[in-house]
Amino acid sequence: MILWLLLLGFITYIILRQRVAHLTRTPVWVLWLALMAPAFLWMAWFFIHGEDTPLPTEVALGLFLVSPLVYWILFFWGRRNMRPPLEQEVGVTPTPESPRITGVSRQVPPASLQELRAMNDGEEQQLRECFDWTVYALHQVDYRPQAVICRGQLRSPPESAYQKIRAKIEDKFGDRFLIIFQEDFQGKPFFILVPNPEQTASTDDLNKPLIALSLAGITLFTTTLFGTELAGFSLEKLQSNPSLLLQGLPYAVALMLILGIHESGHYLAAVFYKIKTTLPYFIPIPLLLGTFGAFIKIQSPIPNRKVLFDVSIAGPLAGFVVTLPLLWWGLVNSTIVPIPENAGMFQITALDPKSSLILTLLSKLALGSQLTLTSAINLHPVAVAGYIGLIATALNLIPVGQLDGGHIIHAMFGQVKATRIGQITRIAFLGLAWVQKGWIIWALLLFLMPIVDSPALNDVSELDTRRDILGFVAIALFLAIVLPAPRLITQWLNII
Repeated sequence: MILWLLLLGFITYIILRQRVAHLTRTPVWVLWLALMAPAFLWMAWFFIHGEDTPLPTEVALGLFLVSPLVYWILFFWGRRNMRPPLEQEVGVTPTPESPRITGVSRQVPPASLQELRAMNDGEEQQLRECFDWTVYALHQVDYRPQAVICRGQLRSPPESAYQKIRAKIEDKFGDRFLIIFQEDFQGKPFFILVPNPEQTASTDDLNKPLIALSLAGITLFTTTLFGTELAGFSLEKLQSNPSLLLQGLPYAVALMLILGIHESGHYLAAVFYKIKTTLPYFIPIPLLLGTFGAFIKIQSPIPNRKVLFDVSIAGPLAGFVVTLPLLWWGLVNSTIVPIPENAGMFQITALDPKSSLILTLLSKLALGSQLTLTSAINLHPVAVAGYIGLIATALNLIPVGQLDGGHIIHAMFGQVKATRIGQITRIAFLGLAWVQKGWIIWALLLFLMPIVDSPALNDVSELDTRRDILGFVAIALFLAIVLPAPRLITQWLNII
């Protein structure tokens, strides 16, 4: 419990430092205390009353209502006045010293205006000539710090319009600008030109095979240590007989295979579309599961929503395809134990299979008639790795912000609708955590994550039917993992 609290506190603080600190004058540690208050009070109750006396329901509910409220009050009390509405809309992030601009720039003194403009009058005329009225009828050109916003009326298919106008702008201005095609909150498409950052990092700079292999080797060791404990051997026994370390390899290899295939799915999809990205890197940790997972970092803009969809969905689907057979094999080799009163979805020695629809179906397939109403599962180490892979798939598919699921929803419905879906998901996940306590940490973390996903260069053109269907399959997969098995299903399977 203490380790999970430390992990939650560490992750919460890092997210606040990176994503929130620059938006408010309220000290980060104050915001952190407001968010962590329920966890601290839970821990205090645990030490005073013991684990046999649960926290009263009304107190727990009050904590989760008051804590976010206090956090938002503190956040908005010290919020920095950094962006006018239009700049929020198009994703331009000026510095705190930047003057506020609304609509036409006449409210700003001429000297300041010239400093803000990304091009002079002659260049603006060249820009206007790039917009054919039969393709995109240009009505207005606005300037923001280091950005040019072109508003008008779309008169041709979005994909065709973007390609034609982008080609003309690049013909006149070369690679000086990134051309972004986006929709505002009213669903009207507009163009944004922002300076193209220098691409100083070459592929060799991004791909560090030695570092990737070293991190993989260290992670193999830390996960093997944890796997050895899962196999029933303490660290004291391991020190006296190092050969016992081999007992931890099944868990370690299975988990790293799942996580590695997931990130490789992203990596190969990015390489296919010639998107600059790093190699997959594992994150070793000598505590908990032995690893924090793996990651890649994409270093170049996503061309359009189709590419965003393909790169985003490739990881979860690839990881899930590997997870299923490993989890099934691990369940076959697991043992049935009596279900305790406090059985939950994260108790690997007494796992309640009914906590997840997919887990219920797979457990019944693997264990057959052994699985009954009074049954829990003591997971084999490989089953533990498979179950972690299942949970990781669900967490990545949450349709919020910059998670894989957030990218997928963004690609399917557009940035504005995806933001609304993300807000609804965060509230719904908090409700799910009330029913299944194991999700509470992630429900809290969702409220710290950015809700708005970064736009693709062409963020207007929609997906084709095949990708839409695949996206709904991914959403269904997410729900089948996080939602408990309905009573009708458990009755049909004769396990209740």
